[in-house]
Amino acid sequence: MVRAPGPSVRLRLTLSYAGFLLLAGALLLAVVWVFLLRYVPDTVIVTGDFRGQGPGLFVPNRSDLQRAFVPRAAAALAFLLVLGLVGGWFLAGRVLAPLTRITDATRTAATGSLSHRIRLPGRRDEFRELADAFDGMLARLEAHVAEQQRFAANASHELRTPLAITRTLLEVARKDPDRDVDLLVDRLLAVNGRAVDLTEALLLLGRADQQPSPRERVDLSLLAEEAAETLLPLAEEHGVTVRVTGELAPAVGSRALLQQLVTNLLHNAIVHNVGPGGTVELRTTARPAEAVLTVENTGEVLAPGQVATLAEPFVRGTERIHASQAGAGLGLAIVASIARAHDGTLELAARPDGGLRVSVRIPAAGTDEEAPGT
Repeated sequence: MVRAPGPSVRLRLTLSYAGFLLLAGALLLAVVWVFLLRYVPDTVIVTGDFRGQGPGLFVPNRSDLQRAFVPRAAAALAFLLVLGLVGGWFLAGRVLAPLTRITDATRTAATGSLSHRIRLPGRRDEFRELADAFDGMLARLEAHVAEQQRFAANASHELRTPLAITRTLLEVARKDPDRDVDLLVDRLLAVNGRAVDLTEALLLLGRADQQPSPRERVDLSLLAEEAAETLLPLAEEHGVTVRVTGELAPAVGSRALLQQLVTNLLHNAIVHNVGPGGTVELRTTARPAEAVLTVENTGEVLAPGQVATLAEPFVRGTERIHASQAGAGLGLAIVASIARAHDGTLELAARPDGGLRVSVRIPAAGTDEEAPGT
């Protein structure tokens, strides 16, 4: 927005200080006039000594006092005006010095340098709170930009792979006169399906980073049961037993996104299991301030460093999983984004005997929230 130039805040504060000081001086002089000079008579007063001898004593009247008082009052007001302008300019500069640092930091950030911080010293006041809030915003923005850049680089790499495979299959098929068309079509469909799944996961991840709206009361235990019923055929195919336990755990959020969160967690737990004979347990817990969903699965022993990276985009849990089952590596990344969008947290921990324990904590629903499904 283009704005017309105007007086600076420092100039306006200076004029305000000077005007206030001048007004205070004028009021003081007015008080002197109203409560003192007005009671002095305006007639010539000559008094003799108490014995009636000698010349009379001259007593100044109102006109005499006015002639003596007005010039000095005007000089005092002029002095107050100069003092207000000079002192006000100095004081305004001292008061607005933190705002200048904040403005310089804003301009620096506008050029793309998000690593700059104000770090305003001194005790807490309005300017310090503004500077601290701005530093916090820059830190979050810098982390978000870094995450988006890393995500974009990984996404471009992942999306390039199915396109490169498709191109290779087509080039080989064009050079092979005895090509099997049905086999080629099946391979292209498989590669295309993976690209579509990856694209949908990317879109879901981007949507999950936004605050879900509208919000409603959602019971995590019901979502866990629905996810277990939906993925039961997949669990039977892998020979994995799924158990759902716990209590009612009402939370507040988007039912669709929270359902996706639970489904992703269960799908990962089934796919990254030890195979036939493995187990997955979904457990819900209700606490005064939060609803907790815990998903535990058996599996290979994971190193702590490996667990810390599982929520990163395009990171897959184990190398033994076939490419057709591994997915895009966005399952836990989507879960983390959905949890953040609901003001919740995601915790990952390796189980001592192998496998993974995932806990999602979502703010609990109050008693006045809308009932599930309404």
